[in-house]
Amino acid sequence: MNSTKMEELYTYLDDVALYLETNGEVTYLEGLAEAGENLFRGEVCQSVNPEQKKWLLDKLSSMDLESVSKEDVRKAYQLAVLKGMKGAVQPHHSMTPDAVCLFLSYLVNKVLNKSEEPAVLLDLAAGSGNLVNAILNQSNKSLSAGAFEVDETLLKLAFVSANLQKHELQLFHQDSIEPIAFQEVDLVVTDLPVGYYPKDQIAQDYVLKAEEGHSFIHHLMIEQAINKTKAGGFLFFLVPNFLFQSEQAKQLHEYVKGKANILGLLQLPKSMFQSDQFGKSIFMLQKKGEQTRQPKQALLAELPSFNKKDSLADMMKQINKWFQEELSI
Repeated sequence: MNSTKMEELYTYLDDVALYLETNGEVTYLEGLAEAGENLFRGEVCQSVNPEQKKWLLDKLSSMDLESVSKEDVRKAYQLAVLKGMKGAVQPHHSMTPDAVCLFLSYLVNKVLNKSEEPAVLLDLAAGSGNLVNAILNQSNKSLSAGAFEVDETLLKLAFVSANLQKHELQLFHQDSIEPIAFQEVDLVVTDLPVGYYPKDQIAQDYVLKAEEGHSFIHHLMIEQAINKTKAGGFLFFLVPNFLFQSEQAKQLHEYVKGKANILGLLQLPKSMFQSDQFGKSIFMLQKKGEQTRQPKQALLAELPSFNKKDSLADMMKQINKWFQEELSI
């Protein structure tokens, strides 16, 4: 059987990550970033002994990056990251599922294709960069991006992944709830971290801060995202299904309604999650501006399983019709 380019790249990344984990003082995920760095630079970047260097060079010479498509690079890299995350203990090491990345890319293309101008995208919690890279790969127009990630290992993985896919992606090693120096953008897409934000002093500057105790990080990030979006710009968040059921939900709803038009809430298939409590939805907003208006009818739907091609095609027809009727796109 001929292995595909994606499988060949995955094998290279996995073999080198394992080798560096076994022979060096690095984790599999750190080794994976090193494997990608070697491939991008076309040389061995690690301080290793001659025998190890020969092994790494032999591996490197067996791999031709130019023959692999950007999407295959992303998928091979993502598979290796997923393998590494199974071994990692940090609960925040999780990845936006591939089907969700592609569905969000479809929604992004819907709203961006209305304009001919190049656009700028922002992700406030990039993780290993899978979501932002998927959107850049699928975009039909000139799109550059900025992304923030507080975890150093995930940031390095995102950096190497973007390099291998030749994307114009500015990465920042920073907690994006803190004041950030980044231009206003046309679009925000973020898989929101869920939980409490520990830095109460920084949260004090937010309208959505808690009256007492820690504030919700997912609420603060929505506020930061709206602040960083141009008038008329779009925002897509992956949110927990319980977003509007918490004790601070009323405050969040009123704030969002004041700043943006709520376009819709698309619930992801239940089959994607271990239990209902982990279920997520895509929350769609447009920041208010002179040319914007609140849709007469928000787009509310429960998405069918991404494996059910016919049901999904029907749903996308309905979504296309909604965009045409409500937003003229």
